[in-house]
Amino acid sequence: MTITAGAIDSTRQRLRAVFGGSVGNLIEWYDWYTYSACAIYFAPLFFPNDDPTTQLLNSAAIYAGGFLIRPLGGWVLGRYADRSGRKAALTLSVMLMCLGSLLIAFAPAYATVGLAAPATLVFARLLQGFSVGGEYGTSATYMSEVTPAHQRGFYSGVLYVTLVMGQLLSLAVLLVLQWVFLTHDQLEAWGWRIPFVIGAVAALGGLYLRRNLPETQTFEKHRASGGRSGEVRLLLQHPREVAIVIGLTAGGTLYFYIFTTYIQQFLANTVGLSKTDATTVSSASLFLFMLMQPLMGALSDRIGRRPMLITFGVLALFTTVPLLSTLAEAHSAWLAFVLVTTALVISSFYSSISAVVKAELFPVEIRALGVGLPYAVAVSLFGGSAPFIGLWLKSIGHESWFYWYVTVCVFGSLLVYIFMREPQRTSRI
Repeated sequence: MTITAGAIDSTRQRLRAVFGGSVGNLIEWYDWYTYSACAIYFAPLFFPNDDPTTQLLNSAAIYAGGFLIRPLGGWVLGRYADRSGRKAALTLSVMLMCLGSLLIAFAPAYATVGLAAPATLVFARLLQGFSVGGEYGTSATYMSEVTPAHQRGFYSGVLYVTLVMGQLLSLAVLLVLQWVFLTHDQLEAWGWRIPFVIGAVAALGGLYLRRNLPETQTFEKHRASGGRSGEVRLLLQHPREVAIVIGLTAGGTLYFYIFTTYIQQFLANTVGLSKTDATTVSSASLFLFMLMQPLMGALSDRIGRRPMLITFGVLALFTTVPLLSTLAEAHSAWLAFVLVTTALVISSFYSSISAVVKAELFPVEIRALGVGLPYAVAVSLFGGSAPFIGLWLKSIGHESWFYWYVTVCVFGSLLVYIFMREPQRTSRI
């Protein structure tokens, strides 16, 4: 069964294709984000230390490790998607994520098995990182190939809705456990495992959906032609595009991960909010951020991708230090919410279109690999290291240096946005 944008003659049919391709994405990102959402509870069990910052630093190191393996996932699953199909790669990635979540859910504590406890956590996180490394490039490719050219920005925003919704669901599960079912002590002792169990079960549902996905006609036509695909040497024929993906991702993903993932730990550890308030602020701001994604994506369909990226770069360049400095002294959940939401509005100029911008750069035979591998490299170096660098600088008494580090990275990406060609006009899809 194949499907293409030209064959989709109604909004209902198109939405069914998008739904089938994106629900699995939601489940994968739920599993991925559950780690950071629950880290403030399970860190003492795996890293016994009286200093909360040290505990979070250790869990952040494993979090970064999950990112460091993402290029390997982007390479292996990207090649697999370009050779065997988008559907096959999407199915495999959700299976691996399910296994990683199960391992974390049932991982023994340090008091029970000693160093085997953090070792289990490392292995499970590496599995999840490998899975997500291939997920992004393949899902971005799939979505871009089943949607019409004049609406690709909008549907790129829809893809990010599922990504953010996955994070929101992980926070929502934690909030329900905090407010309704479990005490603080129960959450720290064993309750943090529940979200991982839910994620593993949901991944089984995602596996069913993806096994029934239609393959894109774009890929089927290329496979029928007998042309080469999924080879690194083919990717090396596009060095400019690879450099653009890394450059445009570096600052954008760092900024994105700070205000969507690291922010919960920042609110609890630096601002001084309670763990419950930190989760609430993060959830509420993310909900508004999620709603903005399709709207911002649709705006890019009208004005182009490059103006959107430049707007993000300029705003982030001049507001990162003031926003984080003010936030560090906020001590009020409402003020924290306003500041975090402001940052996420700025981030949406980048996040809503980042998937389609990358997909538009590459031809069909290396599109999943071209999106997935360089993106995973940039995310590993900049997004995945953000919590570790932020917590390390705080531990040595120079947390404000982190604000300037983000600003420098954003400036580098801004230069890429300024000098790149308009992806919408030169799209290879």
